[in-house]
Amino acid sequence: MDEIQLSKDQLSHLKMAFDAFDHDKKGCISTDMIGTILGMLGHEISSEELAEIIAEIDVWGTGELKFEEFCKLGSRFLEEETDIEAIQQELREAFRLYDKEGNGYITTDVFRDILHELDDALSPEELDMIIEEVDIDGSGTLDFDGERSCVVHRC
Repeated sequence: MDEIQLSKDQLSHLKMAFDAFDHDKKGCISTDMIGTILGMLGHEISSEELAEIIAEIDVWGTGELKFEEFCKLGSRFLEEETDIEAIQQELREAFRLYDKEGNGYITTDVFRDILHELDDALSPEELDMIIEEVDIDGSGTLDFDGERSCVVHRC
């Protein structure tokens, strides 16, 4: 990773995001998830731009990114002055807005609605795939601080 300059904090946060989508611990994530990851991190980009970026990073066209490739991609979207604590606080507050009953969790149906609001181009199959990725235990719920919502917590 000589060509990109990332701080330890930035590398750590990229690693957490990467690990959240590498449930099988294969050391790679599907390029299909990149748009979702970027969207969850607050970066809305067009599908054309996303395709160009992925083609640039996934030069062999494998459909998967290793951590180094993910860092190369992620470095384009990181800002040095990003305050991770502030982002986590914003996420926590947004989570509470959707947790209307104050149970400390949201259902995967609510999460599906959130994802659809973030990207209305996602097909029902893509939404199912994302839900399956984040609801590891199949409980049908996601909580902010617990294991079930590692993707929300690790953003």
